[in-house]
Amino acid sequence: MFEDHNSTVYEIMLASNLIDKAQLDDLNQTHVDTGKSLADVIIGSGLVEKNAFLQAIADNLSYEYMPALPSDIPQEVSKQIRAQVARMYGVVPLECTDTTIKVLAMDPFNNSIVDDLTFSLNKDVSIVVADPAAVENLLKQIYGEEDSSIDELLSEISGVNFGEGDMSENDISNMANETPIIRFVNLVLQQAIRDKASDIHFEPFEDCFRIRYRIDGALYEMAPPPKSLALPVISRVKVLANLNIAETRIPQDGRIKMSISGRPIDLRVSTLPTQFGESVVLRILDKSVVNLDLDMLSMSDEVKSNIRRLVNLPNGIFIVTGPTGSGKTTTLYSALREVNTVDVKILTAEDPVEYEIDGIMQVQINHHVGLDFASALRSFLRQDPDKIMVGEIRDLETAQIAVQASLTGHVVLATLHTNDSPGAVTRLMDMGLEPYLIAASLEGVLGQRLVRKICPSCKTAYEPDQELIDMLGVDPIEIADKQFFFGKGCPECANSGYRGRQGLFELLLVNDALRQLITARAPTLVLKQKAIELGMRTLRDDGLRAIFDGATTVEEVLKYT
Repeated sequence: MFEDHNSTVYEIMLASNLIDKAQLDDLNQTHVDTGKSLADVIIGSGLVEKNAFLQAIADNLSYEYMPALPSDIPQEVSKQIRAQVARMYGVVPLECTDTTIKVLAMDPFNNSIVDDLTFSLNKDVSIVVADPAAVENLLKQIYGEEDSSIDELLSEISGVNFGEGDMSENDISNMANETPIIRFVNLVLQQAIRDKASDIHFEPFEDCFRIRYRIDGALYEMAPPPKSLALPVISRVKVLANLNIAETRIPQDGRIKMSISGRPIDLRVSTLPTQFGESVVLRILDKSVVNLDLDMLSMSDEVKSNIRRLVNLPNGIFIVTGPTGSGKTTTLYSALREVNTVDVKILTAEDPVEYEIDGIMQVQINHHVGLDFASALRSFLRQDPDKIMVGEIRDLETAQIAVQASLTGHVVLATLHTNDSPGAVTRLMDMGLEPYLIAASLEGVLGQRLVRKICPSCKTAYEPDQELIDMLGVDPIEIADKQFFFGKGCPECANSGYRGRQGLFELLLVNDALRQLITARAPTLVLKQKAIELGMRTLRDDGLRAIFDGATTVEEVLKYT
């Protein structure tokens, strides 16, 4: 229940006085360890009765709560909302007048339900909170199950001719808006959301059309649709993203905002012309799945408290480093949320803006009009900010302005692509930044990686090979009493043995000893050795912590560190 709103549920329970903070923190830890939603853990504990829990949710959202649902909904009410729309938003109409309509919602936290339905129905929409499972059952009872599976839909489509050869823009547009294509694309998106995918790849080849999902960092292919679907499906995605469907010679970028299975989803769209048609990748920005909260990022308490100290400093630069897709932006957003209060002005320059956060002024970089990181940063300094976030330091000019900002009383948070935290210092020098400026402004560098977590449903203890232990480089005496785990594979994790991901972190804190080495242009290895002497836990050390906590496998840690 409410799987995607764990941090919100935590805040509501904390404010409700139904449970004390110590008990709530214990249950929250159980949620983190088991992967179950916090709502299910709280109700399963017996400490809070389900009706009282749902009443607290309703009170917090200022909605009505309905403990018992009607056995049926009159037809004149149910037909106010079409089946496809009801399934898309996860709602059931309860009662209506000429100007108003009340709906039961599976996800009452979804703000777009009221906005979108008010617009499409031309009525004032109000939400009623009820048990999500009961709402889902009522939805199926009234509107039936999902119209079809992807396989059924493909067999329906296989006989349809979508045209070949040269086609006008009008023909392509009409083809992209045909009902079977709309339903097919919606089902592909629903499947991706259900499987918690981070990306969807539509890839046309000479004799096949491939659709792949990236789940927990690994790519999985769905049953390939017919090659003839490549053009209509890709055109449909371009229509949704407001891209030029007639332009297939240059890359295009766009965005799709829609509701899928009752949840608001933001999709970033990128097209690329290839030999056999356009390749399209959708990045799923599902805010409800990402926990923008430092306490949820599997960091050690020491790293967490140091990050809180760094973002609360009056000035200085804090850099998060790691490869693409290692969660750098999520960490920076979580750090910014710590200081996102009424008395702090925060500005961010991002390419692109991934998650919209209330109270923070976010600027989208636009190279076409000359708005790059350096020019955005320059303008920021005239906007009287307290904290500044730079999506990425890519060049000397951006680095110089970031240093200037930090030396004039601002905290600057930024990302950089390097293998580890000491490597960030060398990268800044390679860009041409003077060592004394780096030493004067840099306060800390966080290196991070994402590793897959063992599926809690099929987690099994085992004895690893001696060869693996040797590769980890640990003393056998140290691990004599430690247990190792792996995932056997089960339906819950699609037999992969992994479900979800967690971060590994190494935090380099810049002190006087390191400042002297930086000014003397010391190489990365010397900086790393000194940082370890001063107490830095490396990515490998943090990986060992994750292994011994039973969170991940030896293979994952070796792969990413």
